[in-house]
Amino acid sequence: MTVGLIANETGAQRLIGYTLDVGQPDKRARCHLSLTDLHLNRHGVLHGGIATAMLDNALGASASLTVDPGGRAPFLTISLNTQFVAPAAEGAELTATGRVAGGGRALVFVEGELRDALGTLIATASGVFKRVPQDRLTPTKKKDDR
Repeated sequence: MTVGLIANETGAQRLIGYTLDVGQPDKRARCHLSLTDLHLNRHGVLHGGIATAMLDNALGASASLTVDPGGRAPFLTISLNTQFVAPAAEGAELTATGRVAGGGRALVFVEGELRDALGTLIATASGVFKRVPQDRLTPTKKKDDR
């Protein structure tokens, strides 16, 4: 597997079929997807939910790259606004790219674009992401586990 490439890590990633590239020197995560009939809406073009999921992943991973060069530090999406600009058809090669726009210790503001291989802008997004505190990553024990 290529360094910086994350594939088949989560159920959503396996279901949709995208790969996540967190290994670029510009520290912008990229989410790649080859569009099939499984990604289309009833009008035969990219479903908005799939576009939004790709942007959410690229933006969240870009936030993660601010604190983890491997892009795996967990961040939660606080808000995500998506604007749909153009349709994408079956067979399109799509890439969502995130770019950190600002933030501080608690929150990171990220912008992104979804484009096809020809450079056509399909959608844009902006989001706010919060790092998951380390103590929240440890599963809590249930009463029965004591």
